[in-house]
Amino acid sequence: MAREHFSLAGKTAVVAGASRGIGQAIAALLGEYGAHVIALSRGADGCRETVDGILEKGGSAESQVCHIGKLEQIEAFFGWLDEHHGRIDILVNNAAANPYYGHILETDAASFEKTLEVNLRGYFFMCTAAGRRMRDAGGGAIVNVASANGLSPGDKQGAYSISKAGIINMGKALARECGEFGIRVNTLVPGLTRTRFAQALHDDDDFMAKMMPHTPLGRGAEPEEMAAAVLYLVSDAASYTTGSSIVVDGGYLA
Repeated sequence: MAREHFSLAGKTAVVAGASRGIGQAIAALLGEYGAHVIALSRGADGCRETVDGILEKGGSAESQVCHIGKLEQIEAFFGWLDEHHGRIDILVNNAAANPYYGHILETDAASFEKTLEVNLRGYFFMCTAAGRRMRDAGGGAIVNVASANGLSPGDKQGAYSISKAGIINMGKALARECGEFGIRVNTLVPGLTRTRFAQALHDDDDFMAKMMPHTPLGRGAEPEEMAAAVLYLVSDAASYTTGSSIVVDGGYLA
């Protein structure tokens, strides 16, 4: 397949949770392939490194503050987007919350609510806001980042696993109802990836001792390996791919 099938030239891509890890890698790769990247994070300086990296390579990027757990910030961001760009071609939801790591029976209400506030409610309203604009423009591509825990719950990660299962089904629901508008919606399902967000897992010797023997490739992933899958999903190379969950987990679920 020719490189032009992966070209994102002329497209505006919004990446939520782009300050580090998988989100930063996704933003960098989309910028490399020609998209104008709008990198979102909770703080004003959160995506400075991400944007600078894209600009240094000759790409086009900027950052905006948007905590997707706050509906008023989602509304404000899309108001800004309408005023300054007037379009959105690609949305990647990667922001995530996992405030509690421990036995499911000890999950407190505040941690549970924060997890769903960002991972489920935030993703949903980012998708619907973007989807309405894509519908009016004739189409677009959305990728939501879930987790292998959404298909097989992770130990000591009950609420997080539940939220990620919801993201997977959300992608199917959106794809089913939005295909008529030319909007493709897919889900990336990463396995264990070397990011700051997953540091607690890497530091848990018991967890890693259980995990690695069941991972055929015998290692955790790098963020760039997740970004490559997202590039496919948002590009014309995936023009007939929607409602899919692409598992990138080194064979763990197999």
